[in-house]
Amino acid sequence: MRLSKSLAGCAASALLAISPAVAAPTDVLIGLDNSVTFGAAGTGYQAPGRDSVVVLDAANPARPRIAANLPLSNSVLGPPVNLKITPDGTLGLVASAVHTEQKDGKWAPVPDDVVHVIDLSGTTPRIIGDVKAGLQPSGLAISRDGKLALVTNSVGKSVSVLKIDGKTVTHVADVPMGDRVVAVAITPDGRRAFVAKPGAGKLGVLTINGDQVSYHPANDIPTGINTVNVTVTPGGELAIALNAPPNGSNGYLNIVDATGPHPHTIDTVAVGDGPEGMAIAPDGKSAVVLVLHGGTAAHDDWSYHRDGGMVALKIDGKHVTPVPGELPMGAVPEGVAFSRDGNFIYAADFNDSILHVVAMQNGALRDTGVRVPLPGPPASMGGIAY
Repeated sequence: MRLSKSLAGCAASALLAISPAVAAPTDVLIGLDNSVTFGAAGTGYQAPGRDSVVVLDAANPARPRIAANLPLSNSVLGPPVNLKITPDGTLGLVASAVHTEQKDGKWAPVPDDVVHVIDLSGTTPRIIGDVKAGLQPSGLAISRDGKLALVTNSVGKSVSVLKIDGKTVTHVADVPMGDRVVAVAITPDGRRAFVAKPGAGKLGVLTINGDQVSYHPANDIPTGINTVNVTVTPGGELAIALNAPPNGSNGYLNIVDATGPHPHTIDTVAVGDGPEGMAIAPDGKSAVVLVLHGGTAAHDDWSYHRDGGMVALKIDGKHVTPVPGELPMGAVPEGVAFSRDGNFIYAADFNDSILHVVAMQNGALRDTGVRVPLPGPPASMGGIAY
């Protein structure tokens, strides 16, 4: 593990005094991206801003507050799944997909290759270094025992294997995947992982034995158009792959039986236009998906709508069904995570720089009206690995 260049000169500003430093439960990290914009002309790039990662104090899950804001590179390019917290809550990992450079007088994204490491064990969260990954690390998952992390490298077309030993994170290997990969989920028993391949429209399946990870393309599972996210239920029965067709088209989930020697799709569930963010409750009985409704498109595009929404799903064994009704969100809702107790959902709007607190009651969504202003556009969100 090496110290990041972004640490230089940042010691004094590494922790914003937004709330008093407390040894509080850190349930959620939020990545902020100040370099990418979604405006009237669609996606734009600007001079590198002060990207950062917010540490959320959720001691009171109904009213979370910002405990720290750490200066770290972060990007909205890719699904909002580039950061995660170890199961014991002591370490945070953040994959930096791209940084912005000036080319021919214009700012443009350039693939990065690092994963930031955050020590969350003390009263003041602190950056303790970086570890190498492949080109454009976009998705990240941590095993339930907290000893292994997998990182999907979009441009590198590989999965980086990272070993976690206390606060030491080391790069073990890169596993070639043959296609662009953007998200990954590890099964609770730590023996298998599923990898989203958007261009191929498949889930890759990894076999895990300790820190030894292998892949065979013959085990790929066909999914759909632009598979950009994947998660696994806490009991390990299902993997859920999220497909996001072009703006204006209904997105859908592949429900994959994750048990047995041959995982395979057993159902599909429509969720709405522009799904990206997805999270499953700790008890495995419900899930939520954020839909963009064309919020990142140019404003004169037929598919454009300013605001997105949140859709709830009921999980009963291997059956997944949508709950009627969509909860309105703000402009470009990206990251989403459950509180540790599963009673609340945190979701953030990129264009509005706002965090919503939503209650989950008997499988239904209720807007609590609680809003937390964020010090930048929220690109992604990650909670405890469970």
